[in-house]
Amino acid sequence: MNRNSINTTKLKMHVAILAIVSLALLPTIATAHGGEEHVTGTVTKISDTSVTVKTKTGKTVEVAFDAKTTYARAKQRIEKTDIKVGDRIVIHAMEMDKKLVAHTVEIGTAKQAAKH
Repeated sequence: MNRNSINTTKLKMHVAILAIVSLALLPTIATAHGGEEHVTGTVTKISDTSVTVKTKTGKTVEVAFDAKTTYARAKQRIEKTDIKVGDRIVIHAMEMDKKLVAHTVEIGTAKQAAKH
C-alpha cells in the first residue's frame, strides 16, 4: 500500500468511529431538556391554577401551575398575577398525571409583545 491509501483508510476509520459515536449520543441529545415540553404562544386565559395558550399553529393548550413553578419577564422574576391575557409566553412543562404542569413560565417583554 502506498502512503495515500493508508491515509485514506485512516480517514475512513475516523469518520466511521465519529458516526458510531454520534448515533450513540443521539438519544441523549434528543432528551436534553429532560422530557420537558415547550409551549409557546399567546395567553388566552389565566387563572390561579393554570394558563391557556394559543400556539402559533392555532392549537389551544392548557398548562397547570404548581408550587414549584417559576415566573419571569426579561429574566426578572415576576408573580403569577403579572401574567395577562394577550401576553406572549414560553412555558417549559412536564406531563404529570396526564396534564402539563409548568416548570418555568417566561413572558415576553412589552416591546416583543408589540411586534407580534
